[in-house]
Amino acid sequence: MAEQQQRQQQQQQPLENRDEEIKKIAEFIRDIDFTMMTTIDEDGELQSRPMSTQKTEFDGSIYFFTFDDTDKIRHIRKNPRVNLAYSAPDQQTYVSLRGRAEESKDRQKMEELWSPELKAWFPEGLETPGIALLKVKVESAEYWDSTSSMIAHAVGFAKAIITGESYEMGENKTVELDK
Repeated sequence: MAEQQQRQQQQQQPLENRDEEIKKIAEFIRDIDFTMMTTIDEDGELQSRPMSTQKTEFDGSIYFFTFDDTDKIRHIRKNPRVNLAYSAPDQQTYVSLRGRAEESKDRQKMEELWSPELKAWFPEGLETPGIALLKVKVESAEYWDSTSSMIAHAVGFAKAIITGESYEMGENKTVELDK
């Protein structure tokens, strides 16, 4: 029992360097296009939807293109707290980011992040009426990462069942970015 408590305490300790924390999170989410963004609606209920992350160097903030008249924007105007859940099951990597979101009409940032495939949603490009950016300033992240193959996981899982020892899936850490 004491070993499990010690492991949980280690998992909660932040990395030493904020830049290292950001770099590691960036590596995890770099190739994952879609995230599930969760907002809090007017009744305090959680509401999630898939969002495509804009490709830019992660510096502690993540950007999304959206329309300014959506439910998510209405939710964020009342309560800016959001969660972003990234998943790459084929790589055994999972990342949950907690932060605060804000709507932006920053034309310069929109031009920087614009890519031609966005015309599928915004046919008039940056001139599309109601186009907006959603910026999420990440406050904390929790990730689960395992470099082992699925076969190694199956063997480890079976061994844990047979021996009665706890199954170690890989690295799990929580990092604080807003401190």
